[in-house]
Amino acid sequence: MHIIDLTIIILFLAGMSGYGFWQSKFNKTPSDYFLGGRNLPWIVAMFSIVATETSVLTFISVPGLAYRGNWFFLQLAMGYIIGRILVSIFLLPQYFESGVTSIYEVLGNRFGRNIQKTASGVFLVTRVLADGVRFLATAVVVQVITGWSLPVAILIIGVVTLIYTLLGGIRTIVWIDSFQFVLYIAGAVISIVFILNHLDTSTVETLSALMASDKLQIIQFGENIFKSAWMFPSALFGGILLSFASHGADYMMVQRVLGCRNLKSAQKAMIGSGFFVFLQFSVFLLAGTLIYTLYGGIDLQKDREFSTFIVENLPVGVKGILLAGVLSAAMSTLSSSINSLASSTVTDWLKTSSLKRSQFISLLWAIVLIGIALLFDETDNAIVVVGLKIASYTYGGLLGLFILSRIKIDFHPTALIVGLLSSLAIVFGLQSLGLAWTWFIGISTLTNIAVVFVVNKIIRLFLNRTFER
Repeated sequence: MHIIDLTIIILFLAGMSGYGFWQSKFNKTPSDYFLGGRNLPWIVAMFSIVATETSVLTFISVPGLAYRGNWFFLQLAMGYIIGRILVSIFLLPQYFESGVTSIYEVLGNRFGRNIQKTASGVFLVTRVLADGVRFLATAVVVQVITGWSLPVAILIIGVVTLIYTLLGGIRTIVWIDSFQFVLYIAGAVISIVFILNHLDTSTVETLSALMASDKLQIIQFGENIFKSAWMFPSALFGGILLSFASHGADYMMVQRVLGCRNLKSAQKAMIGSGFFVFLQFSVFLLAGTLIYTLYGGIDLQKDREFSTFIVENLPVGVKGILLAGVLSAAMSTLSSSINSLASSTVTDWLKTSSLKRSQFISLLWAIVLIGIALLFDETDNAIVVVGLKIASYTYGGLLGLFILSRIKIDFHPTALIVGLLSSLAIVFGLQSLGLAWTWFIGISTLTNIAVVFVVNKIIRLFLNRTFER
């Protein structure tokens, strides 16, 4: 790595750590540490949501989708916008009316503390496995681009993220996320401008040729909507349910808006993030399509198209900015995971905690996530696949519980647990049938709700007969 690029990276990492140290003086209570004193600007919370859901895998692989194909991925992003509108209408009001720190407290207030702990436990397992192996996969990409060894990449990302997360809490995380969002988007835009300036044709001619070859096609219709994730009904529906579940029932995403001043601010942050994610994906896809033009469509290693372009084409200095953007995408997801895991642990399991204990629990979760990335490597395909797919197994069950919490029926705890387990089990069956993954969350959510109603009815009938005897 050139000394200028390395200097940019060092200054970037030092700046993140220094900002966390400076922000630490504002944390006096666990509420400050986990919710920023409920005084976060909605624009900052919005950018933080976008940065949190954008890992290095997204930063690198979305341009690869456009390189190898077209822009069908935007169909999913259309659904994201609708899903966040649903979250803002149906779930956020309930969270703010309850004044909760963890969203699983809503389930505890409605169904009892055991259900709260169960839902929190599902969230903790989901986040640890999904983000632990995502961190590993991220470090692999950083290794390819920087030339660092895999353990070095893991430790540098992990330690710097831990420093500012541990010291500054959620307030630091959301502000740094916002800066990181601007940084990696700027990196993608710089790449686009660089390519356009190095092509033999004008921008209009280039885009016209790409449109003529269907490289910019967004909507895809066909008959096989249940087998293909990229047919319009499948992608749109999948995007709606995925966003509804991930941004309504996954505490890591909801935590940002809970720190906003009021419900209206939270709703603006949540809905606005959907539009910015759509814009972000459009930029990433355009970068991938232009790289395809620059390279003449030659075969490149899958999901390494953007990283190959960065390493082979960008000049010194500009490459350093892109590398900082890659690290930003890695650190934003990891920092959010650490803080949300600690917050859920403290709120859902310990009930009360001091600031120092909250920070200590954050440290423990950081060690777990870094440990997962160090213990496994990119050849451990089984654990990586499970980790990256685990959200599709659990989101439907969690979303089902929150929907049931809005229904004014007294559900037996056993029925709720059986419904949750059924929603997890059915995903395995759907996979074996070859159903497109975009349908998993919707079907598992409906399964959860239906099973809860049926089992609850059976239990009530049995209890009534027993009582009559």
